[in-house]
Amino acid sequence: MDHQECRGAFRNRAPLILASASPRRRRLLASLGLEFQVVTSSAEELTQDSGLAPEELSVENARLKASEVAAANPGHFILGADTIVVLGSQVLGKPRDEAHAVSMLESLMGRWHRVITGCAILEPGSMQWSLFFVESRVFIARVSRDLIAAYCRSGEPLDKAGGYAVQGAGAFMVKEIEGSWTNVVGLPLYEVVSRFQELGVIEPCLDAGN
Repeated sequence: MDHQECRGAFRNRAPLILASASPRRRRLLASLGLEFQVVTSSAEELTQDSGLAPEELSVENARLKASEVAAANPGHFILGADTIVVLGSQVLGKPRDEAHAVSMLESLMGRWHRVITGCAILEPGSMQWSLFFVESRVFIARVSRDLIAAYCRSGEPLDKAGGYAVQGAGAFMVKEIEGSWTNVVGLPLYEVVSRFQELGVIEPCLDAGN
């Protein structure tokens, strides 16, 4: 592709598509200074009923999303991602409604849970996959039911796995994080950047301002 001017810490060496509708992933990827298209995948995601372990489930769903988008967009590197919240052995999806969000958050209070983001990068030409996952641990503090109810009434939890947004108002409940914060948001930037550099998707902007 044509030489891209520096807009941040990195620039593209190849065309890139983010196969996700998540505005959080879009903002994280854009923070690097990269140019990319956003193409939402319509692939049907697997559920816990598939029998896959949570780590395998997140990676396979990321691969399904990227694969569906790649079919209509040859010549691009495709990044798919899928973030899940795991409490014990149970995978927590997005709340069905406000009452379900309250129940979900009450189950998380005073306990550690895992946030796993599976990532899938498809290389054009070779059609080789780079598949990986990143896990973080999050501790949700015990807060009053009134606070939980007020937060859920805001509507923020309804499109978030686990029922909270660590980058939003939901941060007031998050007492501690072990591991990657960007992973909890939805895209583990350290690992994604490392894979992108290995694959030749991006390069550091060493001549910023040119």
